[in-house]
Amino acid sequence: MPALQFNDDEIREVIDRVVERTFRMDFSWDWPGGVAFYGVCEAYAATGKMEYLERVKAWVDENREDGLPKLSVNGVSVGHSLLTLYEATKEERYIESAQEMAEFLTHDAPRFGDGIFQHTVNSETYNFPEQAWVDTMFMAGYFLLRIGKLLGRDDYFNDGLRQYHGHENVLQDSRTNLYYHGWDNIAGNHMSGVHWARGNSWAALTMTRALDIVPVDLPNFMVIEGSLRDQLSALARLQDESSGLWHTILDDPTSPLETSGSAGIAAALLSKGRLYNKITQRSIDGILARIAEDGTVTGVSAGTAVMQNADGYKGVPDKRIQGWGQGLTLAFLADVLNVRNNPY
Repeated sequence: MPALQFNDDEIREVIDRVVERTFRMDFSWDWPGGVAFYGVCEAYAATGKMEYLERVKAWVDENREDGLPKLSVNGVSVGHSLLTLYEATKEERYIESAQEMAEFLTHDAPRFGDGIFQHTVNSETYNFPEQAWVDTMFMAGYFLLRIGKLLGRDDYFNDGLRQYHGHENVLQDSRTNLYYHGWDNIAGNHMSGVHWARGNSWAALTMTRALDIVPVDLPNFMVIEGSLRDQLSALARLQDESSGLWHTILDDPTSPLETSGSAGIAAALLSKGRLYNKITQRSIDGILARIAEDGTVTGVSAGTAVMQNADGYKGVPDKRIQGWGQGLTLAFLADVLNVRNNPY
């Protein structure tokens, strides 16, 4: 399999532009900033540029002055940046806020079934009773694994595993191995039944990260590895070869190509090394082509609920900059740089 071809200096320069544009956005303490700053933290880890982390630190410090806002399952995604800040600085205030988030998940977040988190957002307007959305695997499941590992808290760690396994049980399609966007436990169905690209990227990316944390001698490792292996095999065959991207409805080529989901999927495929080099090479070229001169990641669909049908997904606008587009693209570009440090 041919080695990946890219220019390290070009990737670093693009990361600079994307980070700079990201900090010209305005974020509240919620998931758009949570994903954006997760990507910035990944860029810091890959490049060693402390100024990236200093800018996250400045934002967090300013937004912590009045304490944490009302929390939601999606909103705890900001906790990823808190964990990185604590690891880098050892300042207790960051881990204290992260633990406050973990305690909210442990004691207050609504659940159903076998302890699966109900999807919640920082809004009184929207309510999704007994619905599991694949987004939660990144927002809360992966966060619980990270903080559980960092603090040696088996309760957090095992709850993170519960979210991975619970969401796999209700969301992974046994026929296609793709993940559905959502599950309605009351109705007993997958609502629109769509295999949404960004949703599959939440699942794939966080399962790759989980395999770096979960001990290989635990049965949980094999469960996650098997789910990821089969999902990636399906995703690799659905890439649009001419663009290197994926369609917003993965198995519907009439739906728009979408950048944020493509970045998350491509990052997960990178974790398998040479096996998917042909696929990820196309993704490098395709995703770079979607980054504007000012660092805006283009072609990113807006925030997407579980839509009523396929046409709903096809109609989601994608003309504006989005925090999750910046963050997932930065995570992918950071993983591209990391190829040099881990040449398989």
